[in-house]
Amino acid sequence: MPRINLLPWRDAERKRKRQEFTAGVVGALVIALLFGLIASWRFEAAIDYQNERNQLLKDTIVEVDKQITEVLDLEQKEQRLLARMDVIEQLQRSRPEVVRLFDQIVRIVPDGVYLTALNQAGTQIKMRGMAQSSTRVATFMRNIEGSEWMGDPALENLENKSAAVDGGSEFSLSAKQTGTSGAPVVAAPPKSAKRK
Repeated sequence: MPRINLLPWRDAERKRKRQEFTAGVVGALVIALLFGLIASWRFEAAIDYQNERNQLLKDTIVEVDKQITEVLDLEQKEQRLLARMDVIEQLQRSRPEVVRLFDQIVRIVPDGVYLTALNQAGTQIKMRGMAQSSTRVATFMRNIEGSEWMGDPALENLENKSAAVDGGSEFSLSAKQTGTSGAPVVAAPPKSAKRK
């Protein structure tokens, strides 16, 4: 029987299989590396895109914060303007009250009493004057109590000036302005009303 030597064929087959295995491993590594690079590139692109979106959101937030600050400033200006308008309206409403108050004072001051000073701070009115007697001061206080525009009279001081020629009394009293339109009355400069 003839003898066939298969060893070179086996060596060649092993060498071929080894080469195929090496080529397969190298191919798999190249493909894995390629997939890794593609995945890395995709992740970096996604991260860059998200960073751009985050930066856009930050810029938008900064812009909105500026707009909110401007809106708050405008609201504060509006509140200040409304407060000024209210004060102006209150002053406009209170303008005729001063006239009514002086008219009322002229009507309630009895004969024999005259005022030397009249001061108003808010709704508080302070009056000083001279009277022929203390009964005239009492009449004046009753007239204040019955007045439409004044009330709550309080006598602060009453001095008899018997040494004076006319023998009168010097008095100081306070009252409150009533019947107002709800607006605070602006303090008037000191004025005097005289009636003999």
